[in-house]
Amino acid sequence: MSTTATGTTGTAAASGNQYAFLNGNSGAKSALNTAKEQSDRFLKLLTTQLQNQDPMNPMDNAQMTSQMAQISTVTGIETMNTSIQALGSQFTQLQALQGASLVGRDVLLEGDRLAIGDGVGLGSFDMAAPAGSVKLEVLNASGQVVDEQALGAKAAGRHNFEWDAGSVTDQAGYRFRITANTAGTSIAATPLMRDQVQAVNIGNNTLTLQLARNGSVGYDSIQSLN
Repeated sequence: MSTTATGTTGTAAASGNQYAFLNGNSGAKSALNTAKEQSDRFLKLLTTQLQNQDPMNPMDNAQMTSQMAQISTVTGIETMNTSIQALGSQFTQLQALQGASLVGRDVLLEGDRLAIGDGVGLGSFDMAAPAGSVKLEVLNASGQVVDEQALGAKAAGRHNFEWDAGSVTDQAGYRFRITANTAGTSIAATPLMRDQVQAVNIGNNTLTLQLARNGSVGYDSIQSLN
């Protein structure tokens, strides 16, 4: 009995020494910031418990299995997060490659600036519903109406128009306005302006386009490509 008591005491002391590194008593107080570190810590603790458990009262299998399942779940979540971040980075790079092919191309985005070239002003608009009468108004940089044009009846959807600009250049900053109605009821018409992509930039995992007339705009603001 004396031998047994001594052995038990020795085992308890050994167990205490083995647990010391787990409790930070040996000065190892670095934060366990990742699931891998937590997993390693758990496995060391589990091994120590198994080595020093009472043979007459062993650890409950269900409890041990539950603990292992929990740490596996945490590890799996961190692995999944890492994979998602990697996919996000790859997606941004893919967007950049695709965006590079836009340089030099014309795009449509919401706005009322007229694109003037070779004596012709170009613009577009989206109709929310059919309209029996649609009118185009051209405004100078001061906001004064300098010309108007009846475009007739238009169906719902997107429409393009041309305006004879004469000697007016693109630098004049002309704009346009679309008004539409059916039997006196106004119909919503969204103006769309044309621009040209000059460069593609990436910052904070966001793709932006440098346009000739409108400067830097988000890729998601582009309505269509021409």
